[in-house]
Amino acid sequence: MNRSVLAALLLLGAPSLAAAPAAPSPSSAKARAIHESALIIDTHVDTPLRMLGEGFDVGSQPPNGQGHLDLSRARAGNLGAAFFSIWVEPKEFAGQFTHQSLRIIDSVLSAVEKHPDQMVLALSSKDIVAARAGKQKKLATLMGVEGGHSIQNDLGVLRDFYRLGVRYMTLTWSNTNEWADSSGDISDASVKHHDGLTDFGRDVVREMNRLGMLVDISHVSDKTFFDTLKVTRAPVIASHSSARALTNHPRNMTDEMLKAVATNGGVVMVNFFSAFIDDTYRTSYAAMATERKAAQDAVEAKHKASDPVTRYRANSQASWEWAAKVQRPPLESLINHIDHIAKVAGVDHVGLGSDFDGINSSPQGIDSVADLPRITEALVARGYTREQLHKILGGNLLRVFREAERVSRELRAPPSVQR
Repeated sequence: MNRSVLAALLLLGAPSLAAAPAAPSPSSAKARAIHESALIIDTHVDTPLRMLGEGFDVGSQPPNGQGHLDLSRARAGNLGAAFFSIWVEPKEFAGQFTHQSLRIIDSVLSAVEKHPDQMVLALSSKDIVAARAGKQKKLATLMGVEGGHSIQNDLGVLRDFYRLGVRYMTLTWSNTNEWADSSGDISDASVKHHDGLTDFGRDVVREMNRLGMLVDISHVSDKTFFDTLKVTRAPVIASHSSARALTNHPRNMTDEMLKAVATNGGVVMVNFFSAFIDDTYRTSYAAMATERKAAQDAVEAKHKASDPVTRYRANSQASWEWAAKVQRPPLESLINHIDHIAKVAGVDHVGLGSDFDGINSSPQGIDSVADLPRITEALVARGYTREQLHKILGGNLLRVFREAERVSRELRAPPSVQR
């Protein structure tokens, strides 16, 4: 979830689908075969915003409004598993973080119940694999809490989220909470910071390790990142972050951080947001910030008395109109980030965390999950092998998940059998 889209409730994506080429080239045929044989995992989609905000049915057929993900397009892109983000806006829901999180969790679980022939709740790495086995492949549906503020400083709530199916938590969103600093406000002198993780924050990481919940370091400050690596006994994930060496945004990770994730055994899942993968787009979009905010505030004021769905759609439209004032970067910009992380951290430590339905601009040619094969094709063109692509598209995340489960089993074992 990107702070730059907050004024518009961080909504949605481009609705159009590019037509498939009439006769794929040999390289395209090779790439498609690799793509279809892979277990593809996206660790961050914000589709629950649509589910709760406008009653969106993920099983509806396109065109179904602005958005990146529905079940038909997931099938077209061979998406095998997705972590649905449980994100609570910290100002709007102050004091109600946990309650609002539960409402969003309910929207995801309700979607699974409504479409049992196409979706299945996945609680483990084995569940992900099982969902894609057999003739009737289903979308393995997982959940990740985006922002540690949602637990309201209560480890019992963290455990309850795990019991409901949450399998990762981003330690912070763009807001510093009571126990961890965020990259989103680290330069804001009015915010009380902690120089990374507090003692309670370290307890949160330890409890996540014990539960088998993936520790997500997207959004955190650099100091929080390094503090977390000192504490965790399981590999971490960055569920939706890109490379700062290519695009100088604090949400992205430095090469030093990428190498540290590799040493930890974790994985960095590349974010598709245009401002995180292309410096030209980032600077142009940032230059409009004051004017854009004023225009979006006016939209919100105009629809203050409207029903929630109308407000939601009006804010979404305004967000997309402003994003469209800057030309979308080429697909090459996204591929550069995947390639850079693979070279710096190693091909075992990079994956995909699109931020679909939480971003208002993505690279050209990537309009929805149906376009995921284009990423595979571009990486094939750069010389990536079938084995390497299987890792990038989902295998690396699956490996990290399995290791987190192994660490959990070890930590939960009776003291007499612990190493």
